[in-house]
Parts: sequence; structure tokens; C-alpha cells
Amino acid sequence: MTHVELPPLTELLGALRVVSIPTRTRFRGITVREAAIFAAPEGPSEFSPFTEYDDAESSAWLAAAIDFGWLAQPAPRRERIEVNATVPAVGPDEVPGILARFPGCRTAKVKVAERGQTLADDVARVRAVREALGPDARVRVDANTGWSVDAAVAALTALAPFDLDYAEQPCASVPELAAVRERLAAAGAPVRIAADESVRKASDPLAVARAGAADLLIVKAQPLGGVSRALDIVREAGLPVVVSSALDTSVGIAMGAQLAAALPDGMLAGACGLGTVALLQGDVTRTPLVPEGGSIPVGRPLLDPDLLDRFAATPERTAWWRERVTRCHALLAAGGTP
Repeated sequence: MTHVELPPLTELLGALRVVSIPTRTRFRGITVREAAIFAAPEGPSEFSPFTEYDDAESSAWLAAAIDFGWLAQPAPRRERIEVNATVPAVGPDEVPGILARFPGCRTAKVKVAERGQTLADDVARVRAVREALGPDARVRVDANTGWSVDAAVAALTALAPFDLDYAEQPCASVPELAAVRERLAAAGAPVRIAADESVRKASDPLAVARAGAADLLIVKAQPLGGVSRALDIVREAGLPVVVSSALDTSVGIAMGAQLAAALPDGMLAGACGLGTVALLQGDVTRTPLVPEGGSIPVGRPLLDPDLLDRFAATPERTAWWRERVTRCHALLAAGGTP
């Protein structure tokens, strides 16, 4: 995205509302999800990098929000997107209640390697998910870079009997992912490796594919700078993909669904991680993109003024987000494509 295509800052700030929505359970260490929502010309758009992300990283998220809200999107190839259930790092007794929020989903992604928990906690949680969904469902795990190579090999060897679909980002670096993949194969316990942070947080999102360090990619529209840029990365990487989200409102989920819908046939590697509105206690629309029959529709939800008011962030937090948008807009204007 070049600076010429940027809408004026005044237009962005004039279209912006900031919301603060409680989560149903702690997720990634947070209990409240904040997001900046734009009433944009092409339809609602979202800017919601997590608060700890710096401006350089967050500017790609703003580029995505502008792309989705101000520019035409690629034509969709499908009308609905199959989604997975997402199971936070809860105790096994809480698993059935979590899965009940994802009706019809036959794939579950389970958070593991949570700080302060043990491998035994992970095994108990994954076992509970497998028992609840049955032998024909797909079960994935996501470590969010939480393991060393040795810990990843040990953990995935222990979890392999639950017939994992894949393990998402077990370690932080591309060489570590490659090492885990090789050691598991040598030990006779091959588990497919999916790269997430090694794509969306990398200065070179294609490095993981070139290194042969992953079997598939997790792609997210916001951190990659928008639907069109994410599609370019997917085509060049040449690996199957799962489209995911970052605990977005239905507006951000709609961006992810647009990306999944535009992927060429044969590129999707199963259910996408776009069902996470079910983990929020509210939304910005009366037609939330929550799973029905295991899938969500492709399309833009309408913003609801009453819900925007109900979940409005405090004046202090709104000012914080407006300043963040201002700084990221300046970075995009100065540097072009994120």
C-alpha cells in the first residue's frame, strides 16, 4: 500500500470507534479485548493489534484495516468457511462447555504450553477434547512459540497418540521448527508443523517455506497487511494454509473470511480459525459471525450503534487508540507497504 492510497488521517479518526469487550475466559493472558472499528466506505473494518505490539508491527494491521475498509476486495470463491473450535488453556473439566460454544465444529485447536502450566495439563486438556469430539474429529495444538526444541519433541511425542492434525508454532525460530520436524520424523512420531508467528511476525514471511520448516502456514489478514497481500504470500509460499484470526470482533473475522473465501481451490488445509467470536461476551453487530453447523458465512456484518455504545472503551483508552492510529498512519505514509 503506497502513501497515495492512504485516506487522510482526519477521515480515519472521524470513522473510528473503540470498543472494549470482555472475553468469556482468559485467552492469551487477557480478559478484555480492545479493538478500533472503522465505519469505512466499503463497509466496517477493524484495527486490533494487541496492545503490547509496537507501532512498526501494528502499522501492517492498519494497512489491512484500510485495505478492507477503503478498497475493493478479491472476489470470493466460496460462500461459507468451515471453522474450528478454539480451546483456551482451561482445565479438562471446562472443555465440554467450551466446545458447546462451537456448534457443528468437527475440528478443535487446543492451546498448549501456557506459562505456569505443565505438560500433564496439556495432555489432560487434549485428551478431554479428543474424548469429547470422538475419533473422527481433527484435533490441533497451538504452542504460540512456548517450547524449546527439546520440550517440543517431548510434548508432541506425548500428544501424538491423540492423532494430532498438526502442531502450530511449537518453537519461535525457523531453524527450531525445522529441527522439531526432523527429530519427530526420525523418532517415528511425525506430527505436521504449522507456522504462524514465523509468518505474521517475520520480516520475511516466506523464509519458513523456503527452509522446509513447516508443512502448512497459518495466515491472518490483519498482521499480513490485508487480504490481497496475504493472498500474494500464500501463492508464493506454495504450501497449504489455514486462515486464522486474533480474537477479533465479527468485523475482523469478516476480513479473515474474505481471505479464506478468495483462496484458490485446493489451498485450504481444513477448517479455519475464524470462530473466535464465540470466546467474546459481546460484539459490535446483531449478526455475529459465530459458528453455525461448523461454519460461518462470508460477508460484512452491519455495525450496531447500541452495541458500539454498550462496549465503548473509556475516554482514556479511546485516546490511546486514536494516538496509535495516528502514529501508524504516519509510518505507512512515510514507508509505503508495511
